[in-house]
Amino acid sequence: MTFAWYGHLRFRSLPLVIVILASWGIAFFEYCFQVPANRIGYNCYNAVQLKTIQEAITLIVFSFFSVLYLREQFKWNYLVGFIFIVLAVFFIFKK
Repeated sequence: MTFAWYGHLRFRSLPLVIVILASWGIAFFEYCFQVPANRIGYNCYNAVQLKTIQEAITLIVFSFFSVLYLREQFKWNYLVGFIFIVLAVFFIFKK
């Protein structure tokens, strides 16, 4: 979803309607994988744990995406925030 939602930011001159259609096209295929993955994952994890996994993966992917694709700087406070998110993941999965 990262590319579908943020990939167009490098193409600001394109008309918004084209960007929306392209993003929906990309998102459609991602949803085709995500929905079955959630169905399968729900056999092992509860909904909160599935959402936590999804958010953690999204933030990791987005970090690389923003630095490598959008060429944005990764700042120290982002790292500190991500450390807190890792702690949240720890507590959500703690038995």
